Amino acid sequence: MTNHPLWLDWAQRLQAIAQSGLTYTTNVFDIERFEDLRQIAAEILAAHTDHDLPYISDLLAGEQGYATPKLDVRGVIFRDDKILLVKERVDGGWTLPGGWIDVGEPPSLAAEREVWEESGYRVRATRLLALFDRNRHGHPAFIFHIYKLFIACDLLGGEPSTSIETDGAEFFAEDDLPPLSVPRTSADELTAMFRHHRQPGLPTDFD
Repeated sequence: MTNHPLWLDWAQRLQAIAQSGLTYTTNVFDIERFEDLRQIAAEILAAHTDHDLPYISDLLAGEQGYATPKLDVRGVIFRDDKILLVKERVDGGWTLPGGWIDVGEPPSLAAEREVWEESGYRVRATRLLALFDRNRHGHPAFIFHIYKLFIACDLLGGEPSTSIETDGAEFFAEDDLPPLSVPRTSADELTAMFRHHRQPGLPTDFD
């Protein structure tokens, strides 16, 4: 487990306070103060990431309503003691198939959909293996706070294919993993998934 930097925690908390405050306040002076807090959060993020200030400011301003973490789901599929990974076009690294959970979509169906779209394999979700805070498992800093769900899936059929986002799907042994797309899947997380595979009776991991 990796401790995330304090500046990221500060920026995410400031943004959450600002976003929630702007959602509920009607006082013009408080609105101005919450907008200032949001701008401070944007400046912190711009100083520590590769994104420029106007981009981050616009991104944070687009978030409305009470602030909560976003949900990312990953399908975990094993075959012959090897784990399914897909190759990301954006950085050439490998990751567990997955992505954002859509509004109104159960996590199990989101996992099945993401695996099908990104790998070409049909699966059935069976069990929640882990619920992790992205900030604590070796990922690079990200603007938003994210919770990651790892769902075990049974392989039903299909064959490897590519997609708009992915450029390959293969099964890998734990001692022969390819370079990872670390913004999406970390070595720490894969270690946990292999541990669950070897010991299927383990309880769900969570932060």
